[in-house]
Amino acid sequence: MVSVDTAHRCAERAVRTRLLELQRVTGLPVVFGGAVPGGAREGRFAITAQVGTITDALSGLVIRRGRGLGGTALERGVPCRVDDYAAARAITHDYDTMVAEEKLTSIFAFPVRVEGEVRSVLYGAVRSGDPIGDRTVRQASLVASRLQADLRFPAEVPPAAVGGSPDEGADGTRRALVELADIIATTSDPRLRERLACIHREFSGASAAPEPPGDPRDAEKLTRRETDVLRLVAVGASNSEIADRLDLSVQTVKAYLRSAMRKLEVRNRTAAVHVGRAAGLL
Repeated sequence: MVSVDTAHRCAERAVRTRLLELQRVTGLPVVFGGAVPGGAREGRFAITAQVGTITDALSGLVIRRGRGLGGTALERGVPCRVDDYAAARAITHDYDTMVAEEKLTSIFAFPVRVEGEVRSVLYGAVRSGDPIGDRTVRQASLVASRLQADLRFPAEVPPAAVGGSPDEGADGTRRALVELADIIATTSDPRLRERLACIHREFSGASAAPEPPGDPRDAEKLTRRETDVLRLVAVGASNSEIADRLDLSVQTVKAYLRSAMRKLEVRNRTAAVHVGRAAGLL
């Protein structure tokens, strides 16, 4: 039995290692993050690891649930991205001073969930003013899947593996799940993606408990779940991947998408993302 303190220390070490990998595979100049003690129910986490920063502004910064970009990712359990942090309307601006000190412009926050609970949040950022592309966020999702495996079995990740190469010390099942996640993310065949995602869910033990959609009579604004679904659509996730990440059924995801498209007065998911971003909803 692993104690809470030991598990958290292992989680912090895993986060540090995966941040190095995140910077390597994405080429982002700045990455940072931290483990969430007790899961999202704790309501906060601290940024304890960072690569590429130029000040101490982010070091030890406590991010609270629902506040800022990372707090929104913690609360909703879905990736959040802003192309112009200072002007973003979909988040609060509690941490503007720290972000400004680091001169960060575009940022994403990627929550890592284990058994339905957010256990870590990884950030990536640029200072150039350019947006962070979908491909970069997709690459981040692969790193997040590896961190998810680390956090799922903290006692099975020896120090050499935590500080060494990404797959060193991982057992065969975990390596297979990582490889499967890579295939799911890169295949262009939607039917194959869905079949592989089902297999991934079955062997990773992810649940898929349905959640009822929001009130369809509320046509004034998107519900929280509709927004969550569109955020995942924005990073290229398929319906099955969205269902897996949000613990919904595929049919429920489709219902949220139909409702969101109706409210935004568009006919397809891509247009819904564009209109949602333009309206400051994402």
